[in-house]
Amino acid sequence: MEARGECFPKQRQVLILLLLLGVAMAGWEPRRYSVVEETESGSFVANLAKDLGLEVGELSVRGARVVSEDNEPRLQLDLQTGELILSEKLDREELCGPTEPCVMHFQVLLKKPLEVFRAELLVRDINDHSPEFSEREMILKILETSPPGSVFPLKKAQDWDVGNNNIQNYNIGLNSYFHVSTRTRGDGSKYPELVLDKELDREEQAELRFTLTALDGGSPPRSGTSQIRILVLDVNDNAPEFAQTLYEVQVPENSPVGSLVVKVSARDLDTGTNGEISYSLFYSSQEISKTFELSSLSGEIQLIKKLDFETISSYELDIEASDGGGLSGKCSVSIKVLDVNDNAPELTISSLTSPIPENSPETEVALFRIRDRDSGENGKMVCSIQDNVPFMLKPSVENFYRLVTDGALDREIRAQYNITITVTDLGTPRMKTEQNITVLISDVNDNAPAFTQTSYTLFVQENNSPALHIGSVSATDRDSGTNAQVTYSLLPPQDPHLTLASLVSINADNGHLFALRSLDYEALQAFEFRVGATDRGSPALSSEALVRVVVVDDNDNSPFVLYPLQNGSAPCTELVPRAAEAGYLVTKVVAVDGDSGQNAWLSFQLLKATEPGLFSVWAHNGEVRTARPLSERDAAKHRLVVLVKDNGEPPLSATVTLHVLLVDGFSQPYLPLPEAAPDQAQADSLTVYLVIALASVSSLFLFSVLLFVAVQLCRRNRAALGGRCSVPEGHFPGHLVDVSGTGTLSQSYQYEVCLMGDHESNEFKFLKPILPNFLDQDSRRKSEFPE
Repeated sequence: MEARGECFPKQRQVLILLLLLGVAMAGWEPRRYSVVEETESGSFVANLAKDLGLEVGELSVRGARVVSEDNEPRLQLDLQTGELILSEKLDREELCGPTEPCVMHFQVLLKKPLEVFRAELLVRDINDHSPEFSEREMILKILETSPPGSVFPLKKAQDWDVGNNNIQNYNIGLNSYFHVSTRTRGDGSKYPELVLDKELDREEQAELRFTLTALDGGSPPRSGTSQIRILVLDVNDNAPEFAQTLYEVQVPENSPVGSLVVKVSARDLDTGTNGEISYSLFYSSQEISKTFELSSLSGEIQLIKKLDFETISSYELDIEASDGGGLSGKCSVSIKVLDVNDNAPELTISSLTSPIPENSPETEVALFRIRDRDSGENGKMVCSIQDNVPFMLKPSVENFYRLVTDGALDREIRAQYNITITVTDLGTPRMKTEQNITVLISDVNDNAPAFTQTSYTLFVQENNSPALHIGSVSATDRDSGTNAQVTYSLLPPQDPHLTLASLVSINADNGHLFALRSLDYEALQAFEFRVGATDRGSPALSSEALVRVVVVDDNDNSPFVLYPLQNGSAPCTELVPRAAEAGYLVTKVVAVDGDSGQNAWLSFQLLKATEPGLFSVWAHNGEVRTARPLSERDAAKHRLVVLVKDNGEPPLSATVTLHVLLVDGFSQPYLPLPEAAPDQAQADSLTVYLVIALASVSSLFLFSVLLFVAVQLCRRNRAALGGRCSVPEGHFPGHLVDVSGTGTLSQSYQYEVCLMGDHESNEFKFLKPILPNFLDQDSRRKSEFPE
């Protein structure tokens, strides 16, 4: 990733960019305002809205603010009126010292969209300081032989004001010997010189006194005074002379305290006390006295305070060398402070936006300004951010830079970024400043809820209690806050016949599913529906999942016997020939179970029998067979109770009663109905009457149909049976199947019914299935019952 995090996206060196920006901005004239120092706080300076061509309300909308160079809140912008006002009283001398003009640089920052306007505030001086002399009394020693016109420099006064408010001239009181001439130095400051008007005579007047007055140009003017005391000396032929009238020296600002700055040297040709030289600062300001120390004997100037190029870049010292005879000589020392890279770059955050929406393509995160108090190469800077973040720096004006997103962000991948802005200068050694910014990414509803499964299968035991919790669905949303709050709902079923609202309900908050009513496996074995998960974002996103509810069978149905019918009517009697061998099929108990699975697996068991051991029941198919060959000793009538039991837990059962009649054979060609015995006829008379009464109310149509069926059956089976018999046609109801698997018969059965002719009462001779192959059946019966 090439140079994405640097101030200029395609180059790592910002120096070229800064030069280009400087050329481009050279024609941008800053807006200039002025204010008099000591103006009260809250005073009006200017109407920025009007000057910038903006509406008053636009300042607030665009996030306008004032940023000063030193980050001191001396100015305030009223966003309601657009007025620039002072937030504190300004002292020009405190702000700028002797520098003139005193200009405060500031910027008007508009964030939306970003614009920066340069402006300057000129703080005008007022005459609020009087001239002050460093000494209340100055003593001059002048030889009596000094010729008229001799000039003697005096120590100047100091005035903190500037311009016309600074010292303009000096004067002294009236006297016969001297007058004062005001001179101007190269830096514009004025100093006095005492000029001798006529020769002195020590014998006439050995000492003179008068007052030196310094006047500034203010209105009204201010003044300061110092007493001048002149001692008239006897003849001293030679005054001290310096080797150089001007000493120029350069001192690095990081020079340690106590280091030697320069050594001045003077000589005097006189001898004795007249040749003894002592050095002193002829004029010393408060700052010079705190920074340098002059040895009166050696003339060495030492550093007694750390230098700071950014505060004071040069010093001017006046050194006086005096001999013992009162003569003196003077020189000047110019000390230039050399800048070293001792100031790290400064970074000031003007605005920071956090959090920012995750789907913003390019969003301004921060606006900041950099500066370095050093000069030259030491003040040139390069700024950058780390490469592994989706942000980049864009340069603006006046050393302002914008931190913006480099494409859309995804909160679900990373919710916050710690960005380190590094500003490095180009000095030697290089110094850098780092500023950490934490940017939070706010969520946007860009993720739909996702179910943990695409489909759910829930199992519910039938006969459940209403409002039973049958299971849950769950969906998660990668978003946060309200965008991640999921609500669940039932979607309309695809089957219009499925009354889903009466079957299940869902808790909208947690996805719990409840059965609203008791389910019946035999009525509804399974059903499907879809559930929806919707978040609470705007716009809301949703997803679906399929839910299949399977009703699990419960053993709540007892076996039902289809054959023989147990309807309370005359019991069915099974006829068994006495010649039957072991394993002879007497009949088959047919039963079904409304349940499923193992709850419908039926087993059969002989519960009771008139003669135990004579008959057996096959457990899996319900077939009742003879367990041994029959004999003449076996009773003719038998009563069997068969238990039908399912395989549920707990098992349910039903019982069926079978009546078995042992007969001698089925070979008679015709079996007439026997006459009823007198006792039996009387006993059955009531039954006969009832039958006649029922027959009389039957319709003629039903009688005809029955007669027709009986005639047809007799004709079809007369040749095979050789007797009078009745065999029903058609199949046994086809919905019965074998109980070995499902508890019903596997095929249709036909039964033939014949009456005995040699018994005292009307009884069935046999009731047994008729096989499909009637010829095979007929041949088998002839072999068993020969005529």
